[in-house]
Amino acid sequence: MSSSILLRNIILSGSASDILIRKGRIEKTGPAGFCGRWELAGDVEIMDCTGKVAVPGFVNMHTHAGMALMRGIGEDMGFGDWLDHIWEVEKDIDEQTVYVATKVACLEMIRTGTTTFSDQYWYSPAARRAAREMGIRIASGYVVLDLSNPAEADRQREQCLRWYEQDRQAAAEDGSIYQFAFHAVYSVSEQMMLWINNFALSHGAGLHIHLSETKKEVEDCKALHHGLSPVEYLDSLGILGPHIRAAHTLWLSPRDVEILGSRGVTCIHNINSNAKLSSGYRFLYKELRDAGANVCIGTDGCASSNNLDMLEAMKTAALFQKAWREDPSAMPLDELLRAGTLNGAGALGLDTGRLEEGAIADISIVDTDNSFFLSPAPFLANFIYAAHSDCIDSLICNGRFVMRHREIEGERQVLDEARTLLSATK
Repeated sequence: MSSSILLRNIILSGSASDILIRKGRIEKTGPAGFCGRWELAGDVEIMDCTGKVAVPGFVNMHTHAGMALMRGIGEDMGFGDWLDHIWEVEKDIDEQTVYVATKVACLEMIRTGTTTFSDQYWYSPAARRAAREMGIRIASGYVVLDLSNPAEADRQREQCLRWYEQDRQAAAEDGSIYQFAFHAVYSVSEQMMLWINNFALSHGAGLHIHLSETKKEVEDCKALHHGLSPVEYLDSLGILGPHIRAAHTLWLSPRDVEILGSRGVTCIHNINSNAKLSSGYRFLYKELRDAGANVCIGTDGCASSNNLDMLEAMKTAALFQKAWREDPSAMPLDELLRAGTLNGAGALGLDTGRLEEGAIADISIVDTDNSFFLSPAPFLANFIYAAHSDCIDSLICNGRFVMRHREIEGERQVLDEARTLLSATK
């Protein structure tokens, strides 16, 4: 495997360029042909990228990768019934299931241009191992969901403490990100939310949660907590802050928006999942952005969104914004791309999501030799609104190819392993 990569004659910021990658980072960029022979001394893999465009690798900020083998198992259900069904199915999953399913999820994310994903699911060591073997970056860690059962809370605290050291060490060794999670205000006791939040803060880690996903969640929270919304309730507990990565944030009052912005919370929009489960679609993108929240894009898990395609999620997010606001200028292309790349990288503390010298080399190489890019429209317009993710020819994560010309090493083995697992559990 080459220690360096030269992407020759690739379109970068509208101009034909060369990108030299060394030690996992973008070392130099310049006009096509700028690299002299002396700069290419040593082991360098050169890819001719004529007709191709460089795009930052996507950062999928909300996934449940271990659900990749659960597609279509809960169709045409409302959120409550769907969640009950999923929890029943999950009683039978184990570490091997999560490992195999996460490899399948990584396979799909690689094909669709994702280099980093923020995961919330069981058996995080297995998911981390799967991501490491597939070559992309995961943010994951222990998930708390005690259903207000004191015995379960005790078990999870003990397990979290026991797993943390080995999992943290693994994350440090493979360059992934360690974060904690609690499921939601309706599924986790107040005591456990406070405990895991304090544990995350004391260890300098993020906390990945679901927040204000449904109207019922908000109504139930107000009934239980003296009229406080989920956002207000968590804020009253001192939990909200820049370390919080809050998925959904869909049912918000003006006061909720103000709180999320002032606390610097990362708010993750998952339009396909929200629309499919009829949870809602009026995500307050502009309001959250203007209030100071960090807005990102996620796909959610395959059991609700059915795929992990960030390009599709970005397009759908923008279309819904334009439609419900009756404003075609809502969620412009440059902001949409940032929400799918740079904003997520910032939330996770990663120097990526930008194609500049010194940044981590996470790069999608987009092939424009197809009907979607024939028009003279700006590249981003055709990429997001016209093309599909199969126009992504190659993918680099952390300075290494994980897909070359649509070929992924070990793909057949991953699929065969998944089929074997599924046939054994029938």
